[in-house]
Amino acid sequence: MMCRIPSAPTRRALIGGAAAAALARPALGGTSPRVVVVGAGFGGATAARCLAAGGVDVTLVEAAERYVACTGSNAVVVGLRGIEAQTFGYDALGRAGLRLVRATASAVDPAARRVTLGDGTVLGYDRLILSPGIALRFDAVPGYDEAAAEAMPHAWKAGAQTVLLARQLAAMPEGGTVVLSAPANPYRCPPGPYERASLVAHFLKTRKPRAKLILLDAKDTFSKQKLFEAAWAKLYPDVLEYVPLAAGGQVSEVDPAAMVVRTDFAEYKADVACIIPPQRAGRIAAQSGCADRSGWCPIDPATFESRLVPGIHVIGDAAIAGAMPKSAFSANAQAKVCAQAVIDLLAGRDPEDPRLINTCWSLVAPGYGISIAGVFRPHDGLLADVPGAGGVSPLDAPDTVRAQEAAYAESWYRTITRDVFG
Repeated sequence: MMCRIPSAPTRRALIGGAAAAALARPALGGTSPRVVVVGAGFGGATAARCLAAGGVDVTLVEAAERYVACTGSNAVVVGLRGIEAQTFGYDALGRAGLRLVRATASAVDPAARRVTLGDGTVLGYDRLILSPGIALRFDAVPGYDEAAAEAMPHAWKAGAQTVLLARQLAAMPEGGTVVLSAPANPYRCPPGPYERASLVAHFLKTRKPRAKLILLDAKDTFSKQKLFEAAWAKLYPDVLEYVPLAAGGQVSEVDPAAMVVRTDFAEYKADVACIIPPQRAGRIAAQSGCADRSGWCPIDPATFESRLVPGIHVIGDAAIAGAMPKSAFSANAQAKVCAQAVIDLLAGRDPEDPRLINTCWSLVAPGYGISIAGVFRPHDGLLADVPGAGGVSPLDAPDTVRAQEAAYAESWYRTITRDVFG
């Protein structure tokens, strides 16, 4: 496990093993500080590993027996890979020098610096890191709730919903209609709905060529838009219909019994409907007081400490990270920066200003990948783009470049999941 901070050359690195422990172990008079990490996804698991490598007493709280990654799950939806390729155990974390507690964090008492678990166990902490991911706002789309999601899957939390949507697509009659909705910003994985639409269009083109996909969007612009739209025009001109906000793309109501999706301008009868609702930070973020009225958590961009609750840090999808998007790559990078900042703060040192990297690959078809990359630094209280340091795939790239990008995406997925889950 390499807990290496993506930053300026002067940045200390958190590197697994004795060298890292000697370099970063807090000088606290022989008393090992206690850090509790809630959530063992790409953010929480990484933070816990890096803290343990730095000599901190770490307790990682996670209720699930296995982690099912959303990254890459669009390929599962269309049958390009199995759900087992998204599923990871936590055995390696238990061998990483940290304490893994299988439980739900039900409450946080910031004044007493305690976390209460679902079974009543209380964990004290010197610093707390929350990596709770997202909660779906089922109340935001009239007619859509958890029961409706069994008829119109969101598949935005990977697992049973992913498999359900895949089964519905496979069983859809030839000549059927798929309706997919994308929410307004912010939400987990900005390009995700458009990758899903692309792969569903590929599935229909190759498996059900008389079928059609309608993509309803609650906004007019989105990540990698020119790249996606060029690919759709080239690959799926007769399959995919895109309806942006300006043309009436925002879903106003759903009727799961009738399989109808309504906007202010039209009504769509679907054979398969995938409704991705608006989102907010996971429940424990609000309960702890770290979420503001937006539902997300404002943080200090150098340390990821909550701006609302001292002593608590928030990483990953739940955080308001400025220009840095909500992605697995981001969560992993933020976790490493946050872990080093926590070590510094516990030792009475001032954390350095970090530089963080995110790259996001999307598949438009098998062997056809596109990407966007960025470098971010604290600026005016937020994480801001470093000018000239990022970019997107060339719009006019040849097929060989698209194939390379698709291969890079798969290689990155193998690397990051091995890095986080062993």
